[in-house]
Amino acid sequence: MELMVPVKDGEVWAQDSGGPGGPAGPGGSGGDALPLVLLHPGVADSRVWDGILPRLTEGRRVIRYDARGYGRSPAPTASFSLVEDLIAVLDHFDVARAFIAASSMGGTTAIGLALRDPARVAGLALLVPGITGNPDFLMEEFTAEVGRLAQVGDMDGIVALVKRTSAAAASGDDPETDALIRAVVPAWFAVHPHHVPDPPAFDRLGELTVPCVLALGEHDDPEVVRCNEEMAARIPGCRLVRLRDSDHFPTLREPEAVADIIVGAYTAAK
Repeated sequence: MELMVPVKDGEVWAQDSGGPGGPAGPGGSGGDALPLVLLHPGVADSRVWDGILPRLTEGRRVIRYDARGYGRSPAPTASFSLVEDLIAVLDHFDVARAFIAASSMGGTTAIGLALRDPARVAGLALLVPGITGNPDFLMEEFTAEVGRLAQVGDMDGIVALVKRTSAAAASGDDPETDALIRAVVPAWFAVHPHHVPDPPAFDRLGELTVPCVLALGEHDDPEVVRCNEEMAARIPGCRLVRLRDSDHFPTLREPEAVADIIVGAYTAAK
């Protein structure tokens, strides 16, 4: 089931697979099964999950959505919080508690919810996650270069920059990654004026009480790798997985390994 979900001063596109734990009636069977919610990265929209979605929906209710301005969701016209949008989506689908698999920007959102309302999060599978509040993880040079290229209208330059820093594990032509990046670059500029960052979380990672696995990509930007290592060390009981053939697009580089990580963590959290 695909639909537009209302959020504060806007709406987002969402998809609910139904199945165990889904709504009663066509497409859903009701019950108390634990839903799995997927949060996409800032370098792609929710299509980044397409390759592993059939595996994830086997016997599970899966909900995914496009953040404002990404994919099939309209650009924001008012200030908004990613965590509050996630809460609005969960409320819309009557999900009181979910397991969350989240990549990069989505990881920032998932951690924010787990700190704000841990009762709503059964567990976390974090893929190359971002984080608020880490003074050593600002990506200032990258942000400045994107801004410079944007000023001269060099879309190809922005795509090439993102691929150099975040898609180093690709060999030769990589049209899938190229298309995903090219599709989200306009979202960065549409979202930036309206996005209100959620509270700093880096120094609060020790407060997380939910089961957590964190997977980093060995070919990711070194600054991201260092941040992910420190995040895993700060989260109590967090299991760190190193994906040897992945960069910032693990669902594309090692889809089976990523699916195994998510399904295993989900099963353990039930």
